[in-house]
Amino acid sequence: MILVTGATGHLGNAVIHQLLQKLPASQIVAFVRDKNKGINLLEQGVTVRVGTYDDTDALDNAMQGVETVLLIAGTDEENRVRQHQNVVDAAKKAHVQRMAYTSRALKDRATLVNQLMDGHFQTEDYIKESGLPYTLFQNSLYLDAIPQFVGGDAVFARGIYVPAEQGRVALALRSEMGEAIANALTNEHEGNLIYRLTGSESYSFYDVAAALTDLSGKSVTYTPADPVTFETQLIGRGLSDVVARRIVGFITDIANGQEDAISPDLEKLLGRKPTALKDGFSVLYNV
Repeated sequence: MILVTGATGHLGNAVIHQLLQKLPASQIVAFVRDKNKGINLLEQGVTVRVGTYDDTDALDNAMQGVETVLLIAGTDEENRVRQHQNVVDAAKKAHVQRMAYTSRALKDRATLVNQLMDGHFQTEDYIKESGLPYTLFQNSLYLDAIPQFVGGDAVFARGIYVPAEQGRVALALRSEMGEAIANALTNEHEGNLIYRLTGSESYSFYDVAAALTDLSGKSVTYTPADPVTFETQLIGRGLSDVVARRIVGFITDIANGQEDAISPDLEKLLGRKPTALKDGFSVLYNV
């Protein structure tokens, strides 16, 4: 049995959707915070267990009969390392056979601007120290996040102003990462594994602008922005201070080369090339 935490989120849903193509629903367990959000999974025959990463009793119950645990990173950024540790502790207590985690594909934790990302490295360390066999999925930035970064449909009128300089990132669709993760979890495996799930190419925001220009027929330009000015603009668009700072950190790390690395792992796990930039935007912007 495979337990997927965060099962009603975007990535969790993508993983379970693919697992259902490969396994009987009876072999899939979804750990959710809100049972009502898991009704669709129940209707498909997936076992749903309810709780939070803070609820150690619920975590213990969720692990019953489970062989593999996929820990999808939590969204409570101030507490998620401790919460992740609770999941790992419960998995170790239940003697699961494999601990998997959705981490991030970043080059150097020592030079990160977005310090929230260090929580992924801390979680990786804790999993390795637990002694459990592990599989780590180090994911690149989701292509799906770019519309939020550049202002949604407004990008076609005002262009792109982000503090990314010439930085590049091997963007990939979240749905394809979920598909690849499910494929990896159902493949025969031995030993500890680390997959770096990135697109087959890396792109700058100049490339993003060119792709959006081609798709829309409108001239979309990219102008590197000052980080402070950019953060102020994000808040002016209605984003919270926390979300605005997170986006600035993401993009500044791109400028610093943190995400400019390409791995063949995603392509191998999918059995095809990941969706390219322009095709991905065609789906995301429905153009």
